Amino acid sequence: MAGTQYRGSEITDVDQFVKDSAGLGSEREKEIGQHIGYRYDVNLVPDYERLTPYLKEYMEVMGWDDLNWLEDIHMGYEDGKPAVFDRNINGWVRVPDSIKLPDNQQDRDMIAREMLLKFQMSDRHPLVTLRKAYMKF
Repeated sequence: MAGTQYRGSEITDVDQFVKDSAGLGSEREKEIGQHIGYRYDVNLVPDYERLTPYLKEYMEVMGWDDLNWLEDIHMGYEDGKPAVFDRNINGWVRVPDSIKLPDNQQDRDMIAREMLLKFQMSDRHPLVTLRKAYMKF
């Protein structure tokens, strides 16, 4: 079944990495002393039936048929807290406690995609500060 293993770690529950904040399940994680954020089956293709209303509207406005540039964005976990990894800042963006996560990993991944888009377009994103400081015009 897709999404039930990650390099030696058996995934038994969708909340497994929230409940076990140490997250050192695989041999590699024990070796390096930290958890690896991508704990999912990368072959799991997003189910577009599960798009959030925001993502549907985003695709419509952009004129896109898919979210292929967001397909590798998944809900991860940092210190036992749900988070999404932003490659632009090379860091984790934590999901606010006010957001109730669904019991399905694909739904969680859609929330992660939406959250990442909103964060990257917000004034709170670190690249906005850099742009203001270094833009020429």
